[in-house]
Amino acid sequence: MTDIAPRRLAILAPNWLGDAVMAIPAIADVRRGLPGSVIVIAARAAVAPLFTLVDGVDAVSTISSRTGDAARVLRDGNFDAILLLPNSLHAAIVAKRSGIPERWGYGADLRSPLLTRRAARARGLHQVDYYRRLVRLFGFENGLSEPRITVSGEIRRAAATLLSSRGRVAGGPLVAIAPGAAFGGAKRWPPESFAALVAALAEDGVQSVIVGAAADRASADAVLADVAASMSGSRSPIDLVGATDLPMLAGVMTECRTLVTNDSGAMHMAAAAGVPVVAVFGPTNEHETRPRATAHAIVVSDAWCRPCMLRECPLDHQCMRAVSASTVLAAARRNL
Repeated sequence: MTDIAPRRLAILAPNWLGDAVMAIPAIADVRRGLPGSVIVIAARAAVAPLFTLVDGVDAVSTISSRTGDAARVLRDGNFDAILLLPNSLHAAIVAKRSGIPERWGYGADLRSPLLTRRAARARGLHQVDYYRRLVRLFGFENGLSEPRITVSGEIRRAAATLLSSRGRVAGGPLVAIAPGAAFGGAKRWPPESFAALVAALAEDGVQSVIVGAAADRASADAVLADVAASMSGSRSPIDLVGATDLPMLAGVMTECRTLVTNDSGAMHMAAAAGVPVVAVFGPTNEHETRPRATAHAIVVSDAWCRPCMLRECPLDHQCMRAVSASTVLAAARRNL
């Protein structure tokens, strides 16, 4: 246990959904180590609702990306300490300007002088372990390494109602499809491959549910256009892109047998909700960001250039185009 037990602790969450999910085990470690403290998650609006599904969080505070506004919200929280999970200099400036006396985090991006406790960064770790290492170095014993969220019965019922209103075939199995990815186009399996998968699942009697944020609209439309050209009928896919907040997205995915996805935030949410995942990885490193449990299937090609970590492919996108719909279908079928 840490030798400092703040009365009120703020934890500044990562800004990307996938990273925020992968931080949940570290947050759980802090919760166990500070049973008498109030723990508040401070997060951007895009990820803040996730933490309403995380056990042990006393409150969630939504903060702006603007330095002054975020610092003001934190100052009003009367915190004794803040744990910075993002590595950015901006995060440390916000914490310093908030006046919170104890500021903990990795000493990255020239921000060490702004922190009262700092740890040296490590390389080559899975992102879950990266956050767990940070809190361990501050005295919090590590526990389980798999992120977990709790999807209430109320959310599940609302998700079932939404699916029925959008054309769910009564009694039929569902597979969630997440064609978007925030990192860049290189992370996205081609729309025609997703469409071929949706059509093949329909032939198996399985209906697909296209999920994602409003920012994934273009990716979803490309898939749906290819689907419309190749299939029709009662098992046409349900389009929920941009129609759910994060809790409802989690509820929808728990209604599905599996999620087929790129390396994305939806991938991590589904895994944390206990939904088996089939994930296609191309330019990113599956050893650092894949879901932790062995129940999930990771599909990769043998392209010589991967993982390159580029947002856009300067070549022929072979790392994703070489992954066939039949290979992904076989992996998905194991979860049906």
